[in-house]
Amino acid sequence: MNVYPADKIYEEAAFISYYVHWSREEVLELPHRERLRWCREISEINRKVSHEQPEDDIFRI
Repeated sequence: MNVYPADKIYEEAAFISYYVHWSREEVLELPHRERLRWCREISEINRKVSHEQPEDDIFRI
């Protein structure tokens, strides 16, 4: 059984909450894969707006 690090969960939840203004409960109810997908999508929008390189994105795999 893999345990997802709590620090990563907080990082993802804070990131999503900051940008889309969802509550803690709404973000934490998302399955991990969906939460990570939201992080990636938000990161992609930010990257395009700020003209950053993809390697600057902490949620990019």
